[in-house]
Amino acid sequence: MDWEKFVDYFSHKESFPVIANVLKISHIQKFEDGELVVSCVNLGAKQFLDGKRAIIESVLGEFTKKDYSLSFVVEKKKLTSRKRSGNIESVPISLMDFQDDLEARIRRSGIQPRFTFENFAVSPTNQMAHAAAQAVSKAPGKMYNPLFLYGTVGVGKTHLAQASGHAVLELDPQRNVLYCTSEQFTNDLVEAIRRKNTGDIRRKYRTLDMLIVDDTQFIAGKNYVQEEFYHTFNTLVQNGGQIILVSDRPPQEIKALEDRLRSRFTGGLIIDMQQPDFELRTAIVLIKAQERNIDIDMEAAQSIAEKITDSRELEGALLKLLSMSLMQSDSNKITADSANAELSRIRTERTKKIRPEDVIRTVAQYYELKPSHIKGPSRKHTIAFARQVIMYFLRHKMGLNLDEIAFIVKRKDHTTVLHGVGKIEGLLLHDDRFQTEVSRLFESISEV
Repeated sequence: MDWEKFVDYFSHKESFPVIANVLKISHIQKFEDGELVVSCVNLGAKQFLDGKRAIIESVLGEFTKKDYSLSFVVEKKKLTSRKRSGNIESVPISLMDFQDDLEARIRRSGIQPRFTFENFAVSPTNQMAHAAAQAVSKAPGKMYNPLFLYGTVGVGKTHLAQASGHAVLELDPQRNVLYCTSEQFTNDLVEAIRRKNTGDIRRKYRTLDMLIVDDTQFIAGKNYVQEEFYHTFNTLVQNGGQIILVSDRPPQEIKALEDRLRSRFTGGLIIDMQQPDFELRTAIVLIKAQERNIDIDMEAAQSIAEKITDSRELEGALLKLLSMSLMQSDSNKITADSANAELSRIRTERTKKIRPEDVIRTVAQYYELKPSHIKGPSRKHTIAFARQVIMYFLRHKMGLNLDEIAFIVKRKDHTTVLHGVGKIEGLLLHDDRFQTEVSRLFESISEV
C-alpha cells in the first residue's frame, strides 16, 4: 500500500488536520496478512493515534476496500519533515510538545476543548451552518466574513462557532484566536477606560486572526461599545482576520443597533440555525453518551429525543437518567423503560417549578418589553400580543383558571383572558413559524 497516497486521501476525506499531520510523519512497518503496523516518531504520537484508531481504520477500509487490523508502535529514529508534492512541510518533532502548546492555546483563547467538529451532530437543520463554519476554519478571512449564526438557545451556535476556532488552532497553534461574549468585550472596554489605557483593548482585539463574539445582540444601545466594536471589526477585516458573530436574532431584528454595524454584519453570510429535529436530537444523545461512557440503547435515546427538544437539556437529562440507573441497579445501562419513567417525573417536576413571574419575565424579554408593560394599561399591538402569549402559557402550560390569569396580568375580568388565549390558539393552528416560536419560548421558560 502507498502510505503517502493514503495520508493524502485521509486529509481530503476527513476534517481532522492534527491526525493527518501525525500520519504524515509516520510510516508503515508491516503490511501483510490483514495486519497493518504503523511506526510512530515517539510515544506521544503513538498514544495520540491509538486514541484515533477507529477513525483511521474506517478511512483505511474505504481506501483499501479491505478490513485490516491496525496497530501503532514507536520507532527509534525521529523524522522531522517529509517531502510531499515537491514541498517540504515542517512538523513538530515532539507531539507531546505540540499537544501541550495546542491545549494551552485553546485554553487561552476561551474555547471549550470539547467543542469540536468531531462531536458536533449534523442534520438538515444545521447542515448549512456546519459547512460554512468548516469553510471558514479552513480559510479564515477569505470565505464568509463575518459569519453570522443566529437562533434560539440550545441549537448549537456556540459549539459550532468555537469548533471553527478549535480547528484553526489545530492547524496552527500559533494563530491568535479569541472567543468572548459581548459582555466580556464591554467589560474589557470599561476597564481600559477606567485605567485610561484603551491601547490595551485595541492590541488585544485588533491583532487577532479570528474573533468569535457570542451574544452579539447585547452590544446594541451601548454607543461607545458599538463605536469601538465597529473600528475593531473594520481593522480585523482589513488585516485578513476572520469574524464569527453569534446572536439570538438576525442583524435586521436587533433593535438599537447602529446602521453602520448592521451593514457590516449583513455583509457576510447569515445563517438561521433551527431547533434540532428528532433525528439530530437522537444523534446528540448518542454522542453525549459515548463521551461519558454511558451505555444506552437506541430506543432509550429516541425516547429522550422525543420528549426533550433543547440540545442543552439533553445532556442534563442523560446524566439524571444515569444517576437513577446507578442508584437502582448499579449499572450504567439506560433502557427505554427507565428513560420513559424518569423523563415523565423530570418533566412534571420542571412544570411545577415554573412561576407566573417566570413566564411574564421571559416572554417580555423575548419581545423586548418590560414586565411592567404587560401589567400596564397600554393596548399597543406589541404589548397586547405579548400579553396574550403569556395568557396562553398561564392557561395551557400552568393550568391556571381564567380569573387567576386576569388577576396576574391585571385585566378587569376573565373575558379579556378568554379572548387572548383564543387568539393565540387560532394562530397556532395555521402558523407553523409561530408554533416554533411558542415552542422555543416555552423551552426558555422551562430553563429559568
